[in-house]
Amino acid sequence: MTAQSISAQEASSSLPVTLADIEAAAMAIAGQIEDTPLRYSRTLSEITGAKVWIKFENLQFTASFKERGALYKLLSLSNSEKAAGVIAMSAGNHAQGVAYHANRLGIPSTIVMPKGTPFVKIEHTRNFGAKVIIHGETLADADAHARLLEKEQGLTFVHPFDDKHVIAGQGTIGLEIMDALPDFDVMVIPVGGGGLSSGIATAIKARRPATQIIGVEPALYPSLSAELRGEEAKVGGATIAEGIAVKKVGKLTAQILRQLMERVILVSEDELERAVTLFATVEKTVAEGAGAAGLAALLAEPETFRGRKVVLVLCGGNIDTRLLASVLTRSLVREKRITSVRIIGNDQPGLLAKVSTVIGDNGGNIIEVFHNRLALDVPAKGAEFDITIETRDARHTQEIIDALTEAGFPPRTN
Repeated sequence: MTAQSISAQEASSSLPVTLADIEAAAMAIAGQIEDTPLRYSRTLSEITGAKVWIKFENLQFTASFKERGALYKLLSLSNSEKAAGVIAMSAGNHAQGVAYHANRLGIPSTIVMPKGTPFVKIEHTRNFGAKVIIHGETLADADAHARLLEKEQGLTFVHPFDDKHVIAGQGTIGLEIMDALPDFDVMVIPVGGGGLSSGIATAIKARRPATQIIGVEPALYPSLSAELRGEEAKVGGATIAEGIAVKKVGKLTAQILRQLMERVILVSEDELERAVTLFATVEKTVAEGAGAAGLAALLAEPETFRGRKVVLVLCGGNIDTRLLASVLTRSLVREKRITSVRIIGNDQPGLLAKVSTVIGDNGGNIIEVFHNRLALDVPAKGAEFDITIETRDARHTQEIIDALTEAGFPPRTN
C-alpha cells in the first residue's frame, strides 16, 4: 500500500505515531529546543530550478535535529528510570542530543559509539556530560554492546529512531514548517533509520495530504529503498553521510514510511560533496553529509523538482573540520579552480622562473611545486615539474595552459 492509495485519515489511524502524539511532543519540549528558522534561498533556487526553502536544524544547540526526539523520550521516563540512567548507541548526533538533555535534566547517560565516529562528535558528547564507550566497527556492533550494558546495569535504552517518543519528537519539525509556510509542494527528508522522515511525514500528511514526501539516502546505503521493495539491503563503503549510513531502517519507521513516503532518491558521494559545498559557499552555513542530503537530491534529479515549492531539512552540521576542508578543496579541483599541471623541459637554470612568470603574468597563483629529476621517463638532461595552481575558474585555467603552451612550455594536466 502506498501514500497515493489511502486517505490521510486512514493512514493516520493505522500508524504507530499520530498527529496528536506529535502535537503532545511539541507542547512537552517547547522552550527547551530551538524553533529553528525556515528561510527561502534565492540562489539555491536559481541553481536547482526549484523554489527552495531550508529548515536550519543545524542551528540547534547540539547542531542537529536529534535532540528533539531524545528530549521527548527522556521526559517520558519515570522517576525510577531517570534515576537509574539511560544508554544509547549513536554515530554522533543522537549521542549529543541524549547527552546534552540528560545532563540538563540530571539523568546519568552512557553512549556507545562505533570506532569510525568523527572525533568532533565524540568530543562533544563527552563535553555534554555522557560516559562515552567506543566499541565495534559498525552501528550494529555498538548497538549490540549497548543492549548488553542495558541489561547488565538496569539502564533505559534510548533508541535513535525506532521509538514512538523519538519519532514524535522529530515530527515537531513538520509542525514548525507548516506554521511558517502556508503551502508547499514537496518535502525532501534525509533517511537513515527513518525517525526524522517518519515523524515529519506523519505530521505533514495529516494536515496537508497532497504534499509529496520524498526521502534521500546515500547510494552506498539504500536501506529504506531495499526495505520498500521487500529486499535485503546491500550496503557498505565510505560515505560522508555517516549520520544516515544504516544497514536497516526501524520497524516502526518502515511501517510509517511505507504508507506516507512517495519515493526515495539515492544520491552519490559527488552529489553529497557538492551539496555540502553549496551550503557553505551560498548559505554560509555548515552542513554535514547527512544534513546536505536533501539538497543533493535536487542536484541529482533537478527535473523532479523544477518549478515546485520544495522544503529541505538541513538536519545537522556536525562535520569533522578536516573532512569539511577536504570537501571544499575537492570542490575547487572539480571546478578547475585548483589544477595540477606537469611541465617537462631541459634542466637548466631559470626554467622554473620562466614558467612561474608566465603563470603569474596571467593571474594564476602557484600553490605548490614538485621538482623531479630522477623519474626514468624524464630525459637525463631534463627536468619535470608538477605545479599546482589556483585560478578564478575553468576558463581562467585554460587561459594559463594556453599561455604556457605559447611560451614553449606545453603542460600536461593531471
